Amino acid sequence: SLGNQLKQVAKIMKLNQTPPGLGLVRQVFFVSQGGYDTHQDQLNDQGNNFTDLSAAMNAFYMATLELGLQNSVTTFTMSDFGRTLQPSGSGGGIGSDHAWGNHQFVMGAAVSGGEFYGRNNPNTGSKFPVHQFGGPDDTTTSVNGRGRFIPATSIEEYGVTLAKWFGVTSGDVPTVFPLIGNFEASPYPGLGFV
Repeated sequence: SLGNQLKQVAKIMKLNQTPPGLGLVRQVFFVSQGGYDTHQDQLNDQGNNFTDLSAAMNAFYMATLELGLQNSVTTFTMSDFGRTLQPSGSGGGIGSDHAWGNHQFVMGAAVSGGEFYGRNNPNTGSKFPVHQFGGPDDTTTSVNGRGRFIPATSIEEYGVTLAKWFGVTSGDVPTVFPLIGNFEASPYPGLGFV
């Protein structure tokens, strides 16, 4: 489970603090939680996944507090796709199809929390797309579109924000994120959430 994966990460971080320690200066850990490809039974499946995610992230953050590492650990989510606004299927087993864009969750004492971050959508002036089938942000241009919205903020901008917090210099940003020039100009400010 996600909670057990994060527990193992916390154990490694604790081991690194305990003499003689592991001597690790910077660490990156990847954990995963599947089950978000919800073509059916979406409300139930995502509800269960979000409950597990919330409990696991809370327990992990409490572990960083216990270890005194809360200012040095940033935890974030990443997904390779979003979901359509329009459901698919019928009856009690309704789900949704693959789409673009989604929200990510970032946690840690270094995070400027309690806000939505991203570039303002030129169609709305806010961080959110126009939630209208066939509207200006729906990639399917008909009224019968599925609600596959075009993200206003790139994954590169999200990544640059995290990478700069991690120590990547502005000069190295284009090497690490070769497409960033399509979204931001040097010195690549990122989204400002850390």
